[in-house]
Amino acid sequence: MMNISTRGRYGLRMILDLAAHKESGIIALKDIAKRQDISKKYLEQIVPIFTKAKIVNTVRGAQGGYTLAGDPESYTVGDILRLTEGDLAPVPCSDQDPVMCERSDDCMTLFIWRGLNKTINDYLDSITLQDVLNNYDESKGDNYII
Repeated sequence: MMNISTRGRYGLRMILDLAAHKESGIIALKDIAKRQDISKKYLEQIVPIFTKAKIVNTVRGAQGGYTLAGDPESYTVGDILRLTEGDLAPVPCSDQDPVMCERSDDCMTLFIWRGLNKTINDYLDSITLQDVLNNYDESKGDNYII
């Protein structure tokens, strides 16, 4: 079973929080931690992944914090998960070219794993951060409390 780790899930939530609050300017990590119910210390371990990839900008100082470097429509869920998870392949051989497995010449199932890998990556790369935000807003828009 392919599992997305806590780092991947929390990283995606952190980036989505920055995207959702992009108009607010610089956002303190403690605010993201509180809104997302994630330990600030855990976020401190994740944020360098995104700053190194230039997805998140850092502002130092007393009023410092973080901002999303680009627009939410310019990043996909696949981009974020590959940064935090590395490879998203369901099995090691599914994204290798050439395949390093000694059984690849006689592997009946290689096409299955390659197809699954392509489907996973195509799907995650088709969803932008803006798509996630729009979907969330639409789902909340149907909740009328009277």
